Amino acid sequence: MSGLPANLELHLKSGLTTLARCWQVTRKDGTRLGFTDHDRDLSFKGQNFRADSGLSASALAQSTGLSVDNAEAIGALNDSAISEADIEAGRFDGAAVEVYLVNWQNTEERWLQFRGAIGEIHRAGGAFTAELRGLTDELNRPQGRIFQKPCTAVLGDGQCQFNTTSAGFRTDVAVGTVDRARVFTWTALDGFAQDWFSRGRLDVLDGVAAGLWGSIKSDRQLAEGRVIELWEPLLSTVAPGDPVRLTAGCDRRFETCRAKFSNQLNFQGFPDLPGEDWMMAVPKKSGSNTGGSRR
Repeated sequence: MSGLPANLELHLKSGLTTLARCWQVTRKDGTRLGFTDHDRDLSFKGQNFRADSGLSASALAQSTGLSVDNAEAIGALNDSAISEADIEAGRFDGAAVEVYLVNWQNTEERWLQFRGAIGEIHRAGGAFTAELRGLTDELNRPQGRIFQKPCTAVLGDGQCQFNTTSAGFRTDVAVGTVDRARVFTWTALDGFAQDWFSRGRLDVLDGVAAGLWGSIKSDRQLAEGRVIELWEPLLSTVAPGDPVRLTAGCDRRFETCRAKFSNQLNFQGFPDLPGEDWMMAVPKKSGSNTGGSRR
């Protein structure tokens, strides 16, 4: 087995083995959990691996070359470890996973057998099945530039380079009223024009839904107050008074990049790319020659 430590290899060759598997799961919010299929807790690398989680795994398929390693983790839903509410809220989506083969009598004898992320999670009958995707799964994602008029960057990412923490582009406020964890209403959001947060982001900072976020569909000033609506409801409970962070949105147009963010030098689209109508253009002595209707 490639990369097998010498001390663990000696243990395997001894003829009498004391092996267990351990899983370390690191969620995107920084929460780190440890599980083992041994009958008592194990600890190493500063992590406690719990034995009472009911977690087990199918055979781990590993391969050479660039094909994707895969496996499944199977376990019982447990409110103190992996709860149905956390799975429903998406807290385990894309979580990093490390799987170790460990000599439980001497945890220094261990092998990092798998590293990857959680893929699809299925729940049924008080249990769950989580797909584990290897690192080579990233190679399945499309790469390269897209030639289009709108910007292809995400506001504030490495390509955009705009600092979303700049004054006037985000604010922390307590929730006024909320409907179905999707429509949020305040009496006012002073200092921010209507539509300022459209296509932006709402992050929940504290409360039951802390760590969750949603994309903002619309930001309107109505008779009942300032109303911000998300594209999809947050998959957890948000209560009035919970602190949230609103970040300004971008519609990916060059005009917006220049006027709203003064960031036109980092615009990642092609605003002067001709549209499909230019192929229909014909010579004309006067008038518009856009390739549209000739009537």
